[in-house]
Amino acid sequence: MNQSQQCKLIPGSMALPVLEKKGDIILGGLFSLHDMVVEPTLPFTSSPPPDQCTRFNFRTFRWMQTMIFAIEEINRDGKLLPNITLGYRIYDSCSTPHQALKAAMELVGSEKSSGVEGETQSKGTCRGTVPAVIGDGGSTQSLVVARFLGVFHVPQVSYFSSCSCLSDKKEFPAFLRTMPSDFFQVDALVQLVMHFGWTWVGVIAGDDAYGLGGANIFANEVRKLGACVALHEVIPKNRAQTTLSSIVSKIRSSGARVILVFAVEQDAVALFDEALRHDLEELTGIQWLASEAWSTAAVLSTPKKHHRILQGAMGFAIRRARIPRLQDFLLRLHPSSPHALADPFLIPFWEEMFQCSLGVQAEGQEHNVEGKPPCSGAEDLGSVTNIYSDVSQLRISYNVYKAVYAIVHALKAMRSCVKGNGSFPQQACPDADNIQPWQLLHYIKLVEYLNSFGDDIKFDENGDPAAMYDLVNWQLRPDGEMEFVTIGKFDETTTGGKQKLQIQEHIIVWNGNQSKIPLSVCSICPPGTRKAIRPNFPICCLDCVICTADAIECVRCLPEFWSNTERTACIPKQVEFLSYSSTIGITLVAISLIGSFCTSVVAFIFSCHRATPIVKANNSELSFLLLFSLTLCFLCSLTFIGRPTEWSCMLRHTAFGITFVLCISCLLGKTIVVLMAFKATLPGRNVIKWFAPAQQKAIITLCTLVQVIICTVWLVVAPPTPRQLMQRKSNLVILLCEEGSPVAFALVLGYIGLLACLCLVLAFLARKLPDNFNEARLITFSMLIFCAVWIAFVPAYISSPGKYSTATEVFAILASSYGLLGCIFVPKCYIILLRPEKNTWKRLMSKAATNKC
Repeated sequence: MNQSQQCKLIPGSMALPVLEKKGDIILGGLFSLHDMVVEPTLPFTSSPPPDQCTRFNFRTFRWMQTMIFAIEEINRDGKLLPNITLGYRIYDSCSTPHQALKAAMELVGSEKSSGVEGETQSKGTCRGTVPAVIGDGGSTQSLVVARFLGVFHVPQVSYFSSCSCLSDKKEFPAFLRTMPSDFFQVDALVQLVMHFGWTWVGVIAGDDAYGLGGANIFANEVRKLGACVALHEVIPKNRAQTTLSSIVSKIRSSGARVILVFAVEQDAVALFDEALRHDLEELTGIQWLASEAWSTAAVLSTPKKHHRILQGAMGFAIRRARIPRLQDFLLRLHPSSPHALADPFLIPFWEEMFQCSLGVQAEGQEHNVEGKPPCSGAEDLGSVTNIYSDVSQLRISYNVYKAVYAIVHALKAMRSCVKGNGSFPQQACPDADNIQPWQLLHYIKLVEYLNSFGDDIKFDENGDPAAMYDLVNWQLRPDGEMEFVTIGKFDETTTGGKQKLQIQEHIIVWNGNQSKIPLSVCSICPPGTRKAIRPNFPICCLDCVICTADAIECVRCLPEFWSNTERTACIPKQVEFLSYSSTIGITLVAISLIGSFCTSVVAFIFSCHRATPIVKANNSELSFLLLFSLTLCFLCSLTFIGRPTEWSCMLRHTAFGITFVLCISCLLGKTIVVLMAFKATLPGRNVIKWFAPAQQKAIITLCTLVQVIICTVWLVVAPPTPRQLMQRKSNLVILLCEEGSPVAFALVLGYIGLLACLCLVLAFLARKLPDNFNEARLITFSMLIFCAVWIAFVPAYISSPGKYSTATEVFAILASSYGLLGCIFVPKCYIILLRPEKNTWKRLMSKAATNKC
């Protein structure tokens, strides 16, 4: 349609009701102040009557008043546009596309002269009276208006149209919005569904561009992520009861416990009103997800009849703000005010608000005074609490506010253009006194500023703002009123690896006043069953077949579970470790404590007889150190008993290695002393001075220090750790300590073996020395027992299953410890206690002399 054709359409059309205020620059406004248009019966014998709009919407009327408030605030402040007065022309689109198109045509295609209603200018130009239009609210209306305004490049800034289709700049070149695109809202809803693990979700859409577009994108996205759509229904615009009843029945039969309603508030009201007519018990357990169009709609939250169904509902809402002085501005309205006669929308608003009649019919509005008493004139908006005067949830109103300021900032930038530094060809600046819409459109696209609420206002290449939502939860207060509690947020601009969706789960109240996250899946197969495809159902719906011998496929139990006797369920495996409460554990503990007690008794006996020859002759200091190390050997076996932990695993192997090295080092010292003592008696030998007590202690310290260094490096580099040994074919979970580093473990054992072999060789060489000075035979026997025990330990340890391998290791520790204690100290205790006549220096010296002869 060209401009000349468009100009011919306007004079013959009937003027629509308009709220108008003159100014230097006029901004257009489109608001759906009524929810529908009455369709009259046409006789086709006369011209059709004017369209009658019905069902006044208080929420949208507040949006319109917010636009007027923002314009008057700018005029009053005077900083953004000094010496310039803004005016407005506002039309009611009645929530219908054709009504919105009529209003847009009047905004663009006519210019009223001298304020005389109905008189149109018949010049050869088609320049409209407004350089920009704010509106419309609904996406369906905006689609029609945007196509029309795009032809003339008249900028349109919508405050509530969120259809992602409007981001197409080829089709809608002049469309911008302060409302995020549904693409981002759907992204947020999909992330919400995935966050709570809901894989069986129902989708109900409104029959318009907003509902159909958003619901289709959501359904496609959740399917990509592995979830399934339980049902996908559409609420008809005529809200036929039979269709709505069918939708409710399908919700009940689908089995889905999470339902997304992607629709405008009028469609959502029709759906939930129909739901109230059905069995509430089957619907109260459903978790409703709301699209932003009704996520904070008072028309649903205020009537208490909806509370039982919608309590616990959640949805995303655009960011809200508290606009100072707006409430006082809203409450200023009164039919007796000087400007009331010029406002065609005040009369239906007042009559609907107070359910009374002013006796005046507004042009183009349905005026039905039947059953309504006349207004008294004493009515006061301040005495009524409803969605119009409620400024606690200023979300769309805030969008309107931002839209006005975005256009004004563009006008400011346009008027501040410096010649030679402009954005247009030849670096020319626009004529500030003759604003062309296409020039203003250019500047609106470049708008970027920080408003008084701290929000960064700008448009991307598609004319969309940054997507930021509040996640709200419908919670009932103790007084029975519904409250919108913010439980999280979604910020599309989040970067740096942070989550876009943030939720405070601890403050969520789910449907039915529950604190547990509802489960919405098509089927859950318990352990012990196999999944089978259910014919003619989505992939999320499976039949659970009991796992029997002839089953084609069975569910494998997790490693820590074992199937029961019937193989129908997975039960936890028995945990096995060498515990203190088991018979073998009690036995080993008793043997360990007895061994340490016997060692202490021997130490006590030696302490009481430390002045006797037999104790002195066998190096009493090394004897006491050997007894101390044997006590530690007995006690270290206790670390192998009990549930393996990180500390016990590190302690058991290091304690075992160090104590046994200390013990064998003492025996090695004794053997060297005996051998060197005999060598020192030979003429010309002065070897004994190199093996004095200080040198003996140094040998023991050096030998033990090597093992301490090995164990320290082991613990630092790769320490032993507890481990669960879970074999598929075993019903036991074996708890054991993993060495961490096999090399370090081998070094510890190898070093013990090296010292034991060295001690055995030296003791064997000294076995024929005089008996009274000689412990070599006793050490030889003890080392033979020690080596025999640990050589037998290796195959026994490898072949022992589960906790018995640990018991085998403990047994080897105790057996070798008892061998050392018995072979070295029992003969001496026998002489000390039972044959004291042999424990004399005379006896020892005479025996030594006999051996020399």
